[in-house]
Amino acid sequence: MDILQSLPLDRENPFEPPAELARLHGPLHRMIYADGRPGWLVTGHAEARAVLDDPRFSNTSQGAAPPIKELAPPEGLADLVIPPGFFIAMDDPEHSRYRRLLTGRFSMRRMRLLEPRIQEIVDGRLDEMATAGAPADLVGAFALPIPSLVICELLGVPYDERARFQDTTARAVNLDNSAEQRGAAGAELMGYLSELVTRKRTEPAQDLLGELVSGGELNHEELTGVATLLLTAGHETTANMLALGAFLLLSRPEQAELVRTDPGVAATAVEELMRYLSIVHIGPIRVARADVPLAGRTISAGETVTLSLPAVNRDPARFPDPHRFDVTREAGPQLGFGHGIHQCLGQQLARLEMRLAFPALLRRFPGLRLAVPAEEVPLRPRATIYGLASLPVTW
Repeated sequence: MDILQSLPLDRENPFEPPAELARLHGPLHRMIYADGRPGWLVTGHAEARAVLDDPRFSNTSQGAAPPIKELAPPEGLADLVIPPGFFIAMDDPEHSRYRRLLTGRFSMRRMRLLEPRIQEIVDGRLDEMATAGAPADLVGAFALPIPSLVICELLGVPYDERARFQDTTARAVNLDNSAEQRGAAGAELMGYLSELVTRKRTEPAQDLLGELVSGGELNHEELTGVATLLLTAGHETTANMLALGAFLLLSRPEQAELVRTDPGVAATAVEELMRYLSIVHIGPIRVARADVPLAGRTISAGETVTLSLPAVNRDPARFPDPHRFDVTREAGPQLGFGHGIHQCLGQQLARLEMRLAFPALLRRFPGLRLAVPAEEVPLRPRATIYGLASLPVTW
């Protein structure tokens, strides 16, 4: 069995998984992690679901080997410290305690109530683009403001302070920055949200953060951690999907036309974009608590397992003709939002934002096209969430 010497990340084509992944055979592969420890890379869809479903795999970073050197703990630290409230990196029962407080606030019913306001936000950004005129950077004018405005309103974060949290978040997820620089950016963001939590105590508000503060079940540090997690996840991932998804649709005019003209296509288009692009390209990462059989091998207790979503979401055993982009493809269980108890809490919100934004953009600007050659669109391959630095367009 071939042994991978590192996690493949470099994409020769912005819309395709790394070529090294395509050359792999089988669903499970030995991989040497950045600290020299051997572990595993999962590229099969069924095997990825099995790992995400199995409580024998821990979701905490404690003891995990870094799949790339940039994710190694800073010098002198054996493990990264998980902040209070950062339940995305916790196992049960701590994970469930936090999630229980939030699940109802991201339910389908709540999202349906939000739909008119999200449509208003989308239309407002398109109005501003039209008023400013071409050319435009679709990241700054459209992809980033929409989820930022939505999560700000939902959490109760003043949108006029967005430059502060957008900048710190971008620095925190940029793997070209050192671990110390990313940590400092994360601490800066948490410091801002700690101040906001304090403000919510003296100025009660009917927003998610205000409700959590008044609920009294979380202490100050936990509230700060939850707010940091939700704010970061609530705009960073969806913004990159909107930008990269628009880039892909502009490169496939016949697919863009279907999204523009057929209202029934929007929902399947979102699932297909999530599957095809797989912007979560480093992980999920798990650590085996016990010996676990998988795909005819045994993952030993203490070993790290990384799921390669770009490969998992192109698994031909689950998706017929997986390298074909088809917005009418019957929605299958793409794993872009994860699976199991750690499945993305805000997945319905992200789906709704994309389902409204892509058709509205294409209808408002039917002549939308790239303003630079496709190969000049700047990518973000060295970020924890794959995406674009900017997307110059005209119409």
